[in-house]
Amino acid sequence: MIAVTGATGVVGGRVAHALLSTDFRTEVRLVVRDPSRAPDYDADLRQCDYSDEEAAVEALRGTDVLFMVSAAEARDRREQHRTFVRAAARAGVEHVVYTSFAGAAGDATFTLGRDHFDTEQAIRESGMGSTFLRDNFYLDVWPDFADEHGVIRGPAGTGRVAAVARADVAEVAVAVLREPAAHVGATYVLTGPEALTLDEMAARAGAVLGRDLRFEDESMEEAYATRKAAYDAEQWQLDAWVSTYTAIRDGSVAEVTGDVERVTGRPARTLEQALRGQ
Repeated sequence: MIAVTGATGVVGGRVAHALLSTDFRTEVRLVVRDPSRAPDYDADLRQCDYSDEEAAVEALRGTDVLFMVSAAEARDRREQHRTFVRAAARAGVEHVVYTSFAGAAGDATFTLGRDHFDTEQAIRESGMGSTFLRDNFYLDVWPDFADEHGVIRGPAGTGRVAAVARADVAEVAVAVLREPAAHVGATYVLTGPEALTLDEMAARAGAVLGRDLRFEDESMEEAYATRKAAYDAEQWQLDAWVSTYTAIRDGSVAEVTGDVERVTGRPARTLEQALRGQ
């Protein structure tokens, strides 16, 4: 039995579709927060929230392998993840495949990468087997960061990011879930085929989308000020947004790996391919 979380999102939804729409001989269970939003598949559907340990234990009973998509950004996300990991261990889950971050570390520049590292530690400490998919920033969402004038702003300088297509993350996850025993103990750093500056990202994405996109560098002071003025956000959220760019500036997310091709057998998608849905 494989349990898939996040089926209402892009990555989890792609994984669920791939496993349930093909000749896959293992049972698949979808674990969701809101059943009304779950995809319409003939599958075992269970409801729970990561923060509700008892409900999670019941939802996961009988599961051998758990595909755990990280929860939405939140102040208490570490606690949510640790609760869900604890529930998985209590339920008898043997192997967790977790969507982590390419720069996961206790001192990661991207502040949410510290949350992912904490979750990895919780899984390691649980005694369950693990496979960590350390995803770089998502390649196909960068145009969404542009404002109404087509400007992507942040303190990234001329740093580079080896962003990865969400479709590639999903395909790696599916490959791992089809043969989980072959990937126990592995950590894959999932990147695109190249590391781009945000100037390059904006120009190339704009050419595909037919939009005038450009990148504008900011100082740290400007980055915090513009976001404070635009959003009613807490400090941890502001830190996460700004550190997305500082992680690019300091080279934390510039490494290009061949792990997508190594696991799936096909090259990682380019920016253009990701935006065209190829």
